[in-house]
Amino acid sequence: MIKLIFLGDTEAFKAIVDSLFSSSQTAVMDIALPLAGAMTFWLGIMNIGERAGAIKFLSRIVGPFFQRIFPEVPKDHPALGNILMSFSANLLGLLNAATPLGLKAMGSLQELNKEKEEASNAQIMFLVLLTSGMQLLPVTIIAQRAILHAKDPTDIFIPCIIATYASAVVGMIAVAIKQRIRLFDKVIIAWLGGITLMITVLVWMMTQYMTKDQISTFSKVSSNLLIFFIAVIFIAGGFIKRINVFESFIDGAKAGFETSVKIIPYLVAMLVGIAVFKSCGALGYLNDGLRWAVHSAGLDTRFVDAMPVAYLKPLSGSGSRAMMISTMQTYGTDSFAGRLGCIFNGSADTTFYIVALYFGSVGIKRSRYAIPFGLIADLAGIIAAIFVGYLFFG
Repeated sequence: MIKLIFLGDTEAFKAIVDSLFSSSQTAVMDIALPLAGAMTFWLGIMNIGERAGAIKFLSRIVGPFFQRIFPEVPKDHPALGNILMSFSANLLGLLNAATPLGLKAMGSLQELNKEKEEASNAQIMFLVLLTSGMQLLPVTIIAQRAILHAKDPTDIFIPCIIATYASAVVGMIAVAIKQRIRLFDKVIIAWLGGITLMITVLVWMMTQYMTKDQISTFSKVSSNLLIFFIAVIFIAGGFIKRINVFESFIDGAKAGFETSVKIIPYLVAMLVGIAVFKSCGALGYLNDGLRWAVHSAGLDTRFVDAMPVAYLKPLSGSGSRAMMISTMQTYGTDSFAGRLGCIFNGSADTTFYIVALYFGSVGIKRSRYAIPFGLIADLAGIIAAIFVGYLFFG
């Protein structure tokens, strides 16, 4: 209305209406239906692994740690193994496998949920950790920088890991405090310390002993080898345990297709709302206001040029990726804003999309404090991204 009345923009409402139709079509045709194939396959594979005992075996390994941060989940419950599989896939950037595995884990937690339409504490902890977007190898970001002819496409590698790790830790601590989980536990400290050490060593080895081409090759080979190995080992385990592998696959696959159809209304509602927010011009006004406030405070305003990526990241993965590319094209791939936009894109995940997708898949209508605490994790990632951006490139 402001654009129409005060700025004379007669195309303002046309842009909004166009976004209504395009975003609703995107939710169904570009997300839900393509996801059905991956969901059908991977939930079939997961069902084989569950009947063969692989998921239960994994749950025993991570049980001591996960029992501390998911106290509602019984010891050796398959949900713990499913959560581990989901986190592992996200950590390695296996996007096609990560979503079905995550939905399987959410379904396992729903079995323990007494209030079926309200998110449980365990489901909220799981979702907030997912929204941190913890990923060791930001392959798509590196690849996009290479396409746009960056001098060193991998120079954002370490900053991305630092920012997303900060997001994950802050999100976990915030939810733990809310749920009164005791953090000063030797098991939690040992696991977090071990993960921190592992990430530090891996990053150090890659930056010291690998070229950018070798890092890309290592990422491509290890990720695809692992995802194929998971499927093979689950099927092999099924044969060893003498279960009917094909029947187990079909039973799980049916649930995968049903889940893909079930999430469509939730995705449409969320993506249409996001599209209207973008197309009405509110996003641009938000950034202009931030620039004025930062300038008035006498602070450096260069980071504001990349902030649209940060605004869009909790709302839309494709939107933030498009904004990241636009920022690099506008300011330069190796500019401060171009690099910071990449770090923003790798520092967290799409909170609202994840809430709609994962809670929608199990029919949860009351998310309680999941979204605010997911946004706390996102905010921590954004703040960390700004600091490491100035530290490495400022």
